[in-house]
Amino acid sequence: MTNKFALALHGGAGPRAGKDYSVTEAHMEELTREGEALLKSGETALDVVEIMVANLESSGLYVAGKGSAPNVMGKVELDAAIMEGHTQAAGSVSAIQDVISPIGVAKAVLQNSPCVMITAQGANQFADEHGFEKIGDPENYYVLPIGVSQEDTEQTDMMHGTVGAVALDIHGNLAAATSTGGVFGKPAGRVGDTPIIGAGTWADQDIAISCTGTGEYFVRAGGALTAANGYKLAGDTLDEALWRMLDEVERLGGNGGLIAVSKSGEIAMAFNSDGMKRAAVSNSTALVSTTFAPCR
Repeated sequence: MTNKFALALHGGAGPRAGKDYSVTEAHMEELTREGEALLKSGETALDVVEIMVANLESSGLYVAGKGSAPNVMGKVELDAAIMEGHTQAAGSVSAIQDVISPIGVAKAVLQNSPCVMITAQGANQFADEHGFEKIGDPENYYVLPIGVSQEDTEQTDMMHGTVGAVALDIHGNLAAATSTGGVFGKPAGRVGDTPIIGAGTWADQDIAISCTGTGEYFVRAGGALTAANGYKLAGDTLDEALWRMLDEVERLGGNGGLIAVSKSGEIAMAFNSDGMKRAAVSNSTALVSTTFAPCR
């Protein structure tokens, strides 16, 4: 056990220049302080990233959980994934409906199922069997998150938002978690990169990554695992590894961002959109919470 820890959060790479995100920045700062305290107390990276993402989901401030918009059929379908680095155990759900915390269900898949991903009706059945709280009145539960208008939710130009967390705990273990309501105006059954292990979410013994952006492009660019391999196998620095994949996303026509933590406690956050809501802290770096500050 060491005193080394690191934590990074993102609230999506969909912010628009000129809008005020001070509320989300304050929320992410407060949540990061809570996560810092948990890590210092010895909580595992796996538990901390789940707690962080569950709070981001329930806040209604981001395009995940309570802040998610309906698809073209009027249904809210949610995706989430979580992965533990040293065991490489993973769990995810896709197109799940009417649950308070999709990331909680994803963690239950990791811990209580031989599967890695469970989808749609099967995911809802799994959540019911494991006692997860459901949304009583979907029509009155969901809200528009900060910076999103009703017109935005009706667009089909791949506007997006996702939340995520990556952490290194004092036991030397890494974990990553990601959750999303998907892109606005999405077709029924659409699944992006978030719940696909290796695309939107990844953790191993060396690195933990959570992505946000136009998921189809992240999948086509190789996603989080491409960044991880750049860091582990190609000799990239942590920043270079993130930008290697993100530049390919941009070449293909997409945008977004990603956060990463390494086993040494280094943190990297990259985005090629207008901004990315993000916060981070470690045993060696002061807490930062920002949206538009350049990162390259």
